[in-house]
Amino acid sequence: MCGIVGVMGRAPVNQVLYDALQLLQHRGQDAAGIVTADGNTFHMHKGLGLVRDVFRTRDMRSLTGNSGIGHCRYPTAGSAKSPAEAQPFYVNSPFGIVLGHNGNLTNSRQLRKELFVEDLRHVNTNSDSEVLLNVLAHELQAEAAGHRLDAEAIFRAVAGVHRRCKGAYAVVAMIAGYGMVAFRDPFGIRPLVVGTADTPNGKECMVASESVALDAVGFQFLRDVAPGEAIFCDYDGNFLSRQCALRPSLNPCIFEYVYLARPDSVLDGVSVYETRLRMGESLANRIMEEFPDLECDVVIPIPDTSRPSAMQLALKLGKPYREGFIKNRYIGRTFIMPGQAERKKSVRQKLNAIAMEFRGKNVLLVDDSIVRGTTSREIVQMARDCGALKVYFASAAPPVRFPNVYGIDMPTRRELLATNRTDEEIAIEIGADAVFYQELGALQRAIQCDNPNIERFDASCFDGIYITGDISKEYLAEIENHREDGETNQSGEPVAQLDFNLSSEPEMTS
Repeated sequence: MCGIVGVMGRAPVNQVLYDALQLLQHRGQDAAGIVTADGNTFHMHKGLGLVRDVFRTRDMRSLTGNSGIGHCRYPTAGSAKSPAEAQPFYVNSPFGIVLGHNGNLTNSRQLRKELFVEDLRHVNTNSDSEVLLNVLAHELQAEAAGHRLDAEAIFRAVAGVHRRCKGAYAVVAMIAGYGMVAFRDPFGIRPLVVGTADTPNGKECMVASESVALDAVGFQFLRDVAPGEAIFCDYDGNFLSRQCALRPSLNPCIFEYVYLARPDSVLDGVSVYETRLRMGESLANRIMEEFPDLECDVVIPIPDTSRPSAMQLALKLGKPYREGFIKNRYIGRTFIMPGQAERKKSVRQKLNAIAMEFRGKNVLLVDDSIVRGTTSREIVQMARDCGALKVYFASAAPPVRFPNVYGIDMPTRRELLATNRTDEEIAIEIGADAVFYQELGALQRAIQCDNPNIERFDASCFDGIYITGDISKEYLAEIENHREDGETNQSGEPVAQLDFNLSSEPEMTS
């Protein structure tokens, strides 16, 4: 999960890119970078940390030009702490290209070999994004006529990228002297939207990971970039698009709607906020049906993502909704911190309980999901320390039981609380009196209410079905053996003993 943005403007774009990255900060807190284009010259500044910390006034002044791209990084492949892996990446042959990537390539190891042996290209980091950049550069070289490019050649090059690259990717790139190209993987797993703005000097074009980045900087949302589609904007304001994949299909990551995206975004025609409201309602229906005698005095959300679901759940159950936790907004999102020790340390720094809302009550806590259980366990204990009589825990998402290989930091099954555990065992693990989960079919229907044309999702973290069809047991075992946190390789548990549900043909749950 990363945030990407690109702008082809009629005036300096450094401030627009900075503001857009601030709006996408929730998608990545590890590193940030901006590249602007001034004629055929790129100006770059990037580094580790939040957007507000990476850029100073002197940095912004050096980012001159009317076009550029930006990126905020959340590490899923490569090194979590290496400044060299902050994006955008740059390559100067055969054209000057800078690129930002959201997602994860599942065949990056094979591509590295091809780049070195066949394409004669060198990759400097462990990042799959640099691999993708070099694949694009090679395909552009192959399609260039007399070392010159046009829109058709760029679209053919993107088609070549689709043929070679597997996995999830939303990409924005600048080609020196030509313009901006953005494209989305043929399965449409990671989101990408496009918007325009009319100015006295002409039309401007912007692409971003989420619609909220367009809205807040004055661009009008035009549409989502379709799976497999490429969009090209040149310096004269021409806006062209082309379907570059042979068999594209829309399979958006279902976790975007559960947790990753901002609630004020609209992705693939679906309001994230309305989806989360419906998630709360369907979860309430399940609780009323299966646990009609539940003793609950109050519903309390775990801020911030779960609030819409908790409000609707409380309304449906006819129970009071209360704010029981106050969030310190200067602490990063614990789910996307790189190490387990950091996650444990940050929970109580991040949340503080209002004791009066818990004392002497049976409380139903609502969170967007339960992944590792670290945060959930701490929060349940906080509620008990404040005097709660009973503590129930509801997840607006289904149990997370499988690794995600498309750009979310939950790659090993040993880290996932729900793996090989029943709901009762999970409740014991986090110290709750009971745990309630959303059903996958209900979650899918909550999204499809806004866009019935979405027939399938990437829901691999819930059902173990990998939409790209190229994920093997050996691949998942390799991921588990190469976790960089260190925490996941200390138990000595043989990876081969883990069971994986692998299928390339997803079935919708009704």
